[in-house]
Amino acid sequence: MGSRPVAWTLIDQLLAGSSNALAQIISRVENESPQAPSLLDALYPHSGTAYRLGITGPPGVGKSTLVDKLIKLYREASLKLGILSVDPTSPFTGGALLGDRLRMSNHQLDEGVFIRSMATRGETGGLAARTQEVGDVLDAAGFDVLIFETVGVGQVELDVVETVDTTMVVLVPESGDEIQLMKAGILEIADVLVINKSDREGAGRLRRLLEQMLALKENDSPWKTPVCMTSATQGDGIAELGELLGSHQAYLEKSGRQEHNRRQRVRQKVEMLVDREVLADFWNQDRRDALDTGLETMAPYKLARSILDMS
Repeated sequence: MGSRPVAWTLIDQLLAGSSNALAQIISRVENESPQAPSLLDALYPHSGTAYRLGITGPPGVGKSTLVDKLIKLYREASLKLGILSVDPTSPFTGGALLGDRLRMSNHQLDEGVFIRSMATRGETGGLAARTQEVGDVLDAAGFDVLIFETVGVGQVELDVVETVDTTMVVLVPESGDEIQLMKAGILEIADVLVINKSDREGAGRLRRLLEQMLALKENDSPWKTPVCMTSATQGDGIAELGELLGSHQAYLEKSGRQEHNRRQRVRQKVEMLVDREVLADFWNQDRRDALDTGLETMAPYKLARSILDMS
């Protein structure tokens, strides 16, 4: 009997609690290593239990500071946390522009917290392409809570909804432009709304506005989106926020929504993989040649039909 392949040794080490193996597997997933699909499939039976929290909102609202406070709150409850901070891609290195060690530095030496920055690599939705898969790795590694902090790009990143169980949208008092809020679709995706830096002028007005808009929203769900006031730098409102997140998690578990969300994530992943493989097989050289030739002589719909009809 020969020695086990390195990839499987890494899986054994990860399941035994090795943070080094965890980092190596995440790197292979991020970089789309040929080993990544088999690694993810091997870890799949060990995943599916972590609570996934997405935190999004415009730039400058204090998302990272809120994450820092939530880490402390969850750690006081002896829960293990995986943090994925999705950052803009560096134009020079292609890596995350903001290093995770510059954020949340108070938790660097805590073995119960794993923090990783991921570069968006051109993804416009706010989440790195491999974020969900990295979350699956952390899930399999035994983390209880996964926090996804998305890059703020001035609009709500709708793909966060497809990746997490609870979506927390963070605003500040200066966000109180009703038209902007409606355009952003905040009320459509937020399970919990947070007004951070609530010691600033206008916080009360924004809260009333949000509550009025929520009251007008057509919603048959038993869960009614709450508005929480926080001042992360002062630590104000963090305990209340933790209680609201716990209430939503309990609602998800009791209603079966958390399991539904997990199945939906798997379904979307399988559909995406199938679509990718079908497209890769479809566009052989003959069809690409027909496309190039037909561009000069045929209308788009006719050309598309002729390519689809090729054997």
